[in-house]
Amino acid sequence: MKKPFIYFLLLAMPFSLWAQEKLTYQKPPKEILDLVDVTLAPSTLVDSKGENMVFLYRDPYKSIGELSEEELRLGGLRINPATNIGSRTNYYMNIKVKQINGKEPRQVQGLPENPKLAYFNWSPDESKMAFTHTADTGVELWVLDLKTAQAKKLTDAVVNANMGNPADWFEDGTALLVKMLPGNREKLINTKTAVPTGPTISTSDGEKAQNRTYQDLLQNPNDEHNFEQLAKASLHKVSLDGSSVEWKDAAMYSGISFSPDGNYVMVTTVKRPFSYLVPYYRFPSETVIYDKAGNKVNTVLEVPLTEVLPQGFMAEREGKRDMRWRDDEPATLVYAVALDKGDPEVEVPYRDQVYMLKAPFQGDGTPILKTRNRFSGILWGDKNTAIAYDYWWNNRNTKTYVFDPSNPSKEPKILFDRNYQDNYSDPGNFVTHKNKFGSTVISLKGKTAYLMGPGYSEEGQFPFVDQINLESGNTKRLYRSTYTDKKETLVEALDIKDGKILVQLESPVEYPNYYIRNIFQDKLTQITDFENPFKALQGVHKEVITYKRDDGLELNATLYLPEGYDKENPEKAPMIMWAYPREFKDKQSASQNTSNPNEFTYPYYGSPIYWVTRGYVVLDDTSFPIVGEGEVEPNDSFRNQLVANAKAAIDAVDSLGYIDRDRVAVGGHSYGAFMVANLLSHSDLFAAGIARSGAYNRTLTPFGFQSEERNYWEAPEIYYTMSPFMHADKMDEPLLLIHGEADNNSGTYPMQSERYFNALKGLGATARLVMLPKESHGYRAKESVLHVLWEQDQWLEKYVKNKEKEEEMVNSIEDATPELKN
Repeated sequence: MKKPFIYFLLLAMPFSLWAQEKLTYQKPPKEILDLVDVTLAPSTLVDSKGENMVFLYRDPYKSIGELSEEELRLGGLRINPATNIGSRTNYYMNIKVKQINGKEPRQVQGLPENPKLAYFNWSPDESKMAFTHTADTGVELWVLDLKTAQAKKLTDAVVNANMGNPADWFEDGTALLVKMLPGNREKLINTKTAVPTGPTISTSDGEKAQNRTYQDLLQNPNDEHNFEQLAKASLHKVSLDGSSVEWKDAAMYSGISFSPDGNYVMVTTVKRPFSYLVPYYRFPSETVIYDKAGNKVNTVLEVPLTEVLPQGFMAEREGKRDMRWRDDEPATLVYAVALDKGDPEVEVPYRDQVYMLKAPFQGDGTPILKTRNRFSGILWGDKNTAIAYDYWWNNRNTKTYVFDPSNPSKEPKILFDRNYQDNYSDPGNFVTHKNKFGSTVISLKGKTAYLMGPGYSEEGQFPFVDQINLESGNTKRLYRSTYTDKKETLVEALDIKDGKILVQLESPVEYPNYYIRNIFQDKLTQITDFENPFKALQGVHKEVITYKRDDGLELNATLYLPEGYDKENPEKAPMIMWAYPREFKDKQSASQNTSNPNEFTYPYYGSPIYWVTRGYVVLDDTSFPIVGEGEVEPNDSFRNQLVANAKAAIDAVDSLGYIDRDRVAVGGHSYGAFMVANLLSHSDLFAAGIARSGAYNRTLTPFGFQSEERNYWEAPEIYYTMSPFMHADKMDEPLLLIHGEADNNSGTYPMQSERYFNALKGLGATARLVMLPKESHGYRAKESVLHVLWEQDQWLEKYVKNKEKEEEMVNSIEDATPELKN
């Protein structure tokens, strides 16, 4: 039932008279602020031999000033034209190095002032590491010597990182191939002030071009000019003494890859004509093989503009694709070709053919494998052994093949044929090591290989190491974690034959730290000692609860109770539930539990965990499976399943006596925000909702969204039924909408929240729209993050925790002023 208008007017007033109010950035209460203003442990890089660790330190947030620097959005890229690097690049501000068996990390000397470090890249022998520093005027290339812990600058601020990683090592480790700003770059056009020379025209020649709703696309000839100038780079060979010679003149280089032996370089360049419909990686391109001196060997791939693809998530373009080097040979190319013309609707026994092409890289190569599903990659072992993978989205199937690349006539053996959403049957990943070329290959002992898996099961998570015979497919378990009070993660095998594995151990109150485990000697050695920066959460109760949906589907969620909460004599507290819907093609996979109660409790900007310090029960990672089996698609019953998931979760916590079910909020980000709006519109389960960076009108994403590959004209009732915008008149709970003004995620245009808010406001619903300047799909500036936490806290306090007080106030005012009520 709709509440009287006076209710909404009065409830809005304490929030500083919400209309178009001028509000400066706010900060959340101390309990939350103390969990944001913390020094985080560093990120870590470990060499393949397990000898050295590199610690990278950063502030998790940018400032709003940094986000306000000039940014050009072109062809799917976001570029700072003053510095020639991605405008949203994550920077590190310090480096330390540590020998694995050493006691304390050493501070790297010689770093630049006010470091802004990115693109870390091991040298071939892993004795050095290249990285970039973004100065005020541009990007510099630096190198770190791990033995001396000394850094030095190799170039001035002339590196071009607009298209990603700007440097690759030559095989001997004495020089790098670096993208530099070209000397002939033309001046950029100020598109805000430039006088147009004519209209912008797009045409359709009758071919279907059913593309997702990409953002940051080129829009006019001025954008085309700017994109080309910013993408152009010349390639230079930069030696470790800082000397530089031009290796190749200016072009739009999008990919550079040395052959394993270092004698050849595969270089991909973007070409014209550009497109206003798709990002740069679907522009025309050319791939050429050069020798290491820069002499052309052969052109191996020419790709036209790809605006048109068959319909479906498994669609591919025709021709050679996924071209890369074979890791276990000096210089052999491998690529795939679709046998179904890239069209998922074409019925064929095999979807893809994989080819191998040796130097001098002429012709079409030798076919070595056919895959039943869409080819997705190969792990190389030796000349007679390789592992290939394929997958098919529509039925969630994946196959793992072992085959002999030297004998294509020999039938490949399918090792695993499974549903990739079935976590309980996950066999794990093959253990690899670096070969003589420094490339990653399978660790083999004859026909024996090794697998490391996450170990999800009905009993909990117990990571494992298996030995597998590739001929018989038989496995033998070498190790299975036994922790029931901690979470163990198998990070990587340092020496699988000796049983040395790098692992992480953590608990809800113990920050993840690294150890070396010897699985054969039952030995565990700690190598880092990071402290818990979130000690305010140490007294919080955490557990994973399981419960059933009304159709019998088993669900789970992670439950947090405030510190000191008396479970034996529970008081009914308010609750916030956070979730994200996921689609499945079978109930068995949908019901599996992959939440580990022993995982470290790590609040981040988008987490609801902060509110456990404010007296709320928090239900996080709440299962929201949307299942459609056989010919039935998950979205055919999307709304009903959403409500069933939510009701089951609330019922489960309510049955424990912990919550007041009249004071429950629901929150979500992106597709989770879409979920929130639907739940508030089609159920009476919640007191209020928080929806961040969502999409609410599916007719604005007419060629598919999330896991829906049918277009609007094929399933108009699905698009209508699932769109909260179409049902805005049913919204009768308060909804907080938050969105970044610079959201670049496909489909979640800022307009989605703006138009939805206008509809809600026009229909008299209680809603608040917060648009965050400069922010993208995820929020980066500290000012923005703190303000979002403040907005959410204010909303929850008003409409959830103190819901009864607000209603009493409104009722008393209505009784005192009956003329307003009428």
